[in-house]
Amino acid sequence: MTIRNPYQAYQKQAVTTSKPEELTFMLYQGIVKFIRLSKIALENKNMEEANRNNLRAQDILSELMVTLKQGYEVSESLLSVYDFMKFRLIEANIQKNLDILEEVEGYAVELTETWSAAMKINKTKV
Repeated sequence: MTIRNPYQAYQKQAVTTSKPEELTFMLYQGIVKFIRLSKIALENKNMEEANRNNLRAQDILSELMVTLKQGYEVSESLLSVYDFMKFRLIEANIQKNLDILEEVEGYAVELTETWSAAMKINKTKV
């Protein structure tokens, strides 16, 4: 089977060869990306595109929720954060509310930055 899109091949290779912490980082980046795309589409009155990107951000949050390792306090905290973010994305999608998208984007950016810092600290320990 030949892959026609070299960028898709690169993305697939990046995912299949990444460490779990790098995958989590990519997922956080994906949430930010799809929220931003949803905001742009909403501003342009393209409701179908806004919905599609909002749902992709929700899907990423769902994936993060199901892959949490239970039994740790941090997992319980993250589950609450992910659940809240997903709930707010659903509200934003129903209401077509840009302010809610911006709120959730802020949380997603903070998670991304925090995870990036944690990965850097972990690399210095190794």
